[in-house]
Amino acid sequence: MRKLRIVLYGVGAVGSLIAKFLLEKEGVEIIGAVDIAKDKVGKDLGEVLGIERKLGIKVSADADALFSKVKADIAIHATSSFLKDTFPQIASIIKHGIKVISTCEELTYPYYTESEIAKKLDTLAKKHNVTVLGTGINPGFLMDTFVITLTAVCQKIEKIKAIRVMNAATRRLPFQKKIGAGLTVEEFRRKIENKQITGHVGLEQSIAMIADALAWKLDKISVEPVEPVIAKKPVESRDIKVRAGDASGLRQKARGVMKNREIIVLDFQAYIGAEEEYDAVTIYGVPSIRQKIQPCVHGDIGTVAMVVNSIPKVINAPSGLLTMKDLPVPSPALEDIRKYIKLA
Repeated sequence: MRKLRIVLYGVGAVGSLIAKFLLEKEGVEIIGAVDIAKDKVGKDLGEVLGIERKLGIKVSADADALFSKVKADIAIHATSSFLKDTFPQIASIIKHGIKVISTCEELTYPYYTESEIAKKLDTLAKKHNVTVLGTGINPGFLMDTFVITLTAVCQKIEKIKAIRVMNAATRRLPFQKKIGAGLTVEEFRRKIENKQITGHVGLEQSIAMIADALAWKLDKISVEPVEPVIAKKPVESRDIKVRAGDASGLRQKARGVMKNREIIVLDFQAYIGAEEEYDAVTIYGVPSIRQKIQPCVHGDIGTVAMVVNSIPKVINAPSGLLTMKDLPVPSPALEDIRKYIKLA
């Protein structure tokens, strides 16, 4: 049986981690890569990934030209968090008859925030007989798919609350900068106003996915403004020192409201110096469920796993724009990926 042919669209921080993991997997081959960064275009993918061997694949800036030359089964797309930015990219992949798994946070459940784009993608995917999925660790699993799975043992549900607390000191420097660690409170708020800090993208999508799975018709989903987590004492990571009184990271909450009552609450916290890291889900109902993962699932490792482990699910799925709630229960493809899929 031939290997599964994969193209990479975006080989930045996350895309590179996915690529390296794919190189370890049996039954797959990377046959092309796209990126627009000048320091990557034209270089061998192995050099871009920082591994000790060349792969014979040059990174291209022209996606359409690449997709016209190669015959890929699926594209792993990792460029932006926002669907308006990624729509043209994903549409171009679909038009070449290639299935897509994307790390775009807004794509995990786009029907609430970008319904028109979602409809266009679904129609286009069905026209070209391909499947499109947005996934990752969060959104994509911890605050939505995992929550939905836990509700399966409940007879009644009154309220759902999910909390994620991360010690950003153990994460990549770009992530630490993204959450505003080390800034004064004034600098933090200024960067929020200028949208240089966006907060956590995906809370709305996670709430909407949970509500859809439970057939709850929410009156509204509200996302609170991003707030700095202010260090009570000096804390530091390998790269950033935070003084007492400055921002060590951020916190953001979102709520799903039905009949004037909060029934879904998500609480995301990421900051340097968190004394306890965890992912916690509480379901108030019959029976009530209290689940806590300690330490919290590592974001990069979890995202890479979610994307790669979703490949068999997407290959075997019907055409159209799908979400994690539409697929079978997530599970890892631990062996040769061809054991988990049906290839023509």
